[in-house]
Amino acid sequence: MSARVDSWIWAVRLTKTRSQAAAACRAGHVKVNGERVKPAQPVKPGDEVRVFHGGRERIVEVKVLHTKRIGPPVAAEAYVDNSPPPPPREHVAVAAVRDRGAGRPTKRERREIDELRGRRP
Repeated sequence: MSARVDSWIWAVRLTKTRSQAAAACRAGHVKVNGERVKPAQPVKPGDEVRVFHGGRERIVEVKVLHTKRIGPPVAAEAYVDNSPPPPPREHVAVAAVRDRGAGRPTKRERREIDELRGRRP
């Protein structure tokens, strides 16, 4: 027995919507047993699924197949989570905050903000 990979990822709550799961597959952010897959790729128990979503890679092993969305306690039992732990909160970049009423940033401030966010070299 098998299930579509996008449907399974959505059913076990690795993504919020099925369309997000399908988009992740089409973008190459989902791998089954080390191979990039399309949304309709079948998965079966024992497969390793890697999903890069939300800035984090989740590495899970399929235990139980589901095609309908299930509750979080049941979803946690549908796979074995081999993902590395998420980074500590203090290591996550802090967003730039401007004072209320300070107006639009100047060209120089915009460049500094872009550099802080990693958008400019």
